[in-house]
Amino acid sequence: MRDFCSLLKKDVRLMASGKFFSMSLAFLIVYTLYVNFGYVRFMDAQLYNVYLYDPAGEQETVSTLVRRVSSQKELEKAILDDSNSVGIDASTGEARLVFYEVDKETDRHRADYALSLLLPAGKADTRVIGFRTPEQRARKEITCELLFFEIAAVGFLGIAAVLFKEKSMGVIRVHAILPIRKNVFLLSKLVIFLLSDLIFALLLTLLNVGPADTVYILPEVLLQTGLLSLMMALAGLVCALLLKDFRQFTLAYLVIAIFAASPVFLAANTAVKWEWIRFHPFYHIYMGLKNAYFGTAAVSLYYYLAYLSVIMLLFLWAQRVFSREMRREG
Repeated sequence: MRDFCSLLKKDVRLMASGKFFSMSLAFLIVYTLYVNFGYVRFMDAQLYNVYLYDPAGEQETVSTLVRRVSSQKELEKAILDDSNSVGIDASTGEARLVFYEVDKETDRHRADYALSLLLPAGKADTRVIGFRTPEQRARKEITCELLFFEIAAVGFLGIAAVLFKEKSMGVIRVHAILPIRKNVFLLSKLVIFLLSDLIFALLLTLLNVGPADTVYILPEVLLQTGLLSLMMALAGLVCALLLKDFRQFTLAYLVIAIFAASPVFLAANTAVKWEWIRFHPFYHIYMGLKNAYFGTAAVSLYYYLAYLSVIMLLFLWAQRVFSREMRREG
């Protein structure tokens, strides 16, 4: 226990001298400013404008939100100038929708909204599906994405940077001759990075989602964050021990940041869908984190067993690679 505490203190000093905590704080500030003064304002979408061309005046129960136009040409010009809007052409006696296609889900929402404005007040067939405002939803979505990227990419890079610095300082060579178990060296790294990621997740969620929602979602968010943190920390350790220098490691970093994380974001947040994405390990843990933020789905026991198995296998692999590195250094 004494060896573990001494290694933990050493790791904290090393990470502090390497500006790791300062960088984490800087990322936290940048993310918070981006969410509160950039993303939320950008995503503050107004209601779709609806334009109606009804020369015979047959639509009598039209909402005041509908903008009437006097000709077919004026309707087309309005839609051209406001490509996110919806046009209703009632010149033939029935309402025909005219708009620029975006994606199936968005188009369906626009069509339903436009048609609801033609119904008498209180007659629209609506139902409450949730109590989140658009801003709350936007805050949770972007906070989830930023946290996932911070741990999956930046955290992966951070632990490798620390280990490469220790290798250059001869720390592993020193540990090869000291009577300290290799598990203690690995566990000290995992604990400090895990605690760092959990604190980062707590502050990021608190600052961007708000205290009221954070109280309810925090336990599950921290659990999902812990799984991802341990997995990425172990993956970073293995890569840093296997590769010769930091330049080679950047290739592994690019694979994680571009080829691993990007498809997950596209499949989970856009209209892009791939059948093979369900076999992508990062997709499931990202969706687990997203579900934690929205509290929408209970994760099965098989999910936790699968990721705990992956973490255990990575830890055993890290042990083996670290033992080989100690023999080489010793």
